[in-house]
Amino acid sequence: MHDAHPVLLATDLAAEQGAGNLLRVVIVVSVLGAVLLAWLLLRGYRDRD
Repeated sequence: MHDAHPVLLATDLAAEQGAGNLLRVVIVVSVLGAVLLAWLLLRGYRDRD
């Protein structure tokens, strides 16, 4: 067991794992946000006959 601070242990683990999971989450959230924004904007241009 390490006697180091938990934040330092977390950053060491993150450095070993890389940014793969975080990058994947950021990309998915960005795509979903863009789809939602496009849907909201395009909804306003619909004909209301």
